[in-house]
Amino acid sequence: MENADYNDSVFINCPFDESYKRMFDAIVFAVFDCGFRARCTLEEEDASQIRIEKIYSIVSDCRYGIHDISSTDLDPTSNLPRFNMPLELGIFLSAKRFGTKNHRRKKCLVLDSKKYRYQRFISDISGQDVKAHENNPEKVVKIVRDWLRNASRRITMPGGTTIWRHYKAFVDNLPEMCNQCRLDVNELIFNDYAWLVVEWLKALDKPH
Repeated sequence: MENADYNDSVFINCPFDESYKRMFDAIVFAVFDCGFRARCTLEEEDASQIRIEKIYSIVSDCRYGIHDISSTDLDPTSNLPRFNMPLELGIFLSAKRFGTKNHRRKKCLVLDSKKYRYQRFISDISGQDVKAHENNPEKVVKIVRDWLRNASRRITMPGGTTIWRHYKAFVDNLPEMCNQCRLDVNELIFNDYAWLVVEWLKALDKPH
């Protein structure tokens, strides 16, 4: 049975480490500013649920998916790369290929840091229109906006430059918002951040 928010939900599959945080925060903001709901595995911590089952559940709930496969650096401890992002991309593509009628309507955006770089480590997705963000938050905001506009055919979302301007204003306002809500801006979990984005956008839409 399709989730009520299926057509508004966007699964974000990307690195969650500190070096990617500026990119992640910008992507999440852009998704909400476009009128969609950002979803990711950080939204729920349930020790009774196996991680892969949580991924299945979120993928099932989302018509759209944003997958950043740029994180290919070796882990300093294990000296091995992380394969979580390609795995989750594979799960999403499999749901589209083998799922029900609704899941066959899934659409995804694949991101990498540089154009064609992905061909050296995941050549099986050659033919996909992989977008290069160059680790630039402004660029990724505009890529996400334009993709959601084309994928959804919705005409109500702001342009990429406007969303980036909104995002910069939100970042400037964030410390004061956190102070008012008794939150530490450096300790925000995903659900805190998403809630603050939604509240800020609601206030932006109110007549002044």
